[in-house]
Amino acid sequence: MTEPQETVETRGDDRVDLLAADTDGDGRPDVWVADTDGDGKADLFQFDTDHDGKVDITMVDLDEDGTPDTVVDGDGGHPPTV
Repeated sequence: MTEPQETVETRGDDRVDLLAADTDGDGRPDVWVADTDGDGKADLFQFDTDHDGKVDITMVDLDEDGTPDTVVDGDGGHPPTV
């Protein structure tokens, strides 16, 4: 059984994936970059570091200054759509 993960605050309630990249060539995304408030700028960044197809680390940049405001284990309550 999977333990519940911490839900992190994002800039908005919508998720538009701006990028889903396969950096290790296994055919599955392992980096996701999303906009959550509809301004077209990335504010949610997620990484699969152990290559199992699931988000291991989530970073949120609430003020969109390029420095993460929150970093948590797991998907932070915001699973990727792709």
